[in-house]
Amino acid sequence: MARILWFAGLILLQVLVLNYVHIHQFAKPLLYVYFILKLDSNTGRNQTMLWSFALGLCIDILSNTPGLNATASVLLAFFRQPLLQAQTTRDATGDFEPGIRTMGFSPFLRYLLVAVLLHATVLNLTDYFSFHRIGMILLKSISDTLATIVCILCIEAIRRKH
Repeated sequence: MARILWFAGLILLQVLVLNYVHIHQFAKPLLYVYFILKLDSNTGRNQTMLWSFALGLCIDILSNTPGLNATASVLLAFFRQPLLQAQTTRDATGDFEPGIRTMGFSPFLRYLLVAVLLHATVLNLTDYFSFHRIGMILLKSISDTLATIVCILCIEAIRRKH
């Protein structure tokens, strides 16, 4: 039940608020990826990809962006488990929810950085659908990544206190 509430809440927050927040015309927080990144570590790849597709499709339908978010979200879901395993220690076994509390600040930040940068780059590449403006694509990808990571770290800090 909590997972569905996070799913719906992040969709509404992204579509109703964050899609209209553009920092210096470049950075747009892509906070909905937080749902994908916070799925339990033992969540299977197929299940993660289904959740990601549904999330991306909902964002696409409500934002009128045909397939952009679904594509980037499914690709992120595909690479999520290897990215997570690369940042956890070998003795970290069992089921855990990725976060600062379970992984530590530095590994979680590296996990966020790589995952969100992958998602933002794929999203911007499919949006522009050309390498003609590669500088703009890279600038938007990096700024979207930084804005998203700041938002995620703020949520983590709030959740950590409760």
